[in-house]
Amino acid sequence: MIQLFNAGNPFVMGVLTLFLISLFLVAWRVPALVKEIGLLAMVFGVTMQLYGVFIACSAIIEMPDISLALIVGAFRVSLVSVIYGVVIYFISLIIRVVQKSVI
Repeated sequence: MIQLFNAGNPFVMGVLTLFLISLFLVAWRVPALVKEIGLLAMVFGVTMQLYGVFIACSAIIEMPDISLALIVGAFRVSLVSVIYGVVIYFISLIIRVVQKSVI
């Protein structure tokens, strides 16, 4: 798990972890914001993946003789933040459903 955290850019994964922590804190204080924080985490993950792919494409343009395995590995690493963001969004939806069933 730590390897995925470091592979997915520690800054980005740290921000997503802050979204996850704030999701649990907001669930008790302001339940209406649970879904929005999850959505924000997912959009942030997708945005950071697009940024990573853009940077990788810039590097590929500068060095055109890069192996396909390296390109696929870079794309795989860029998916880590998206997966984490989607998991946080999924958790927010579960919390939201539980909150609505209790109310």
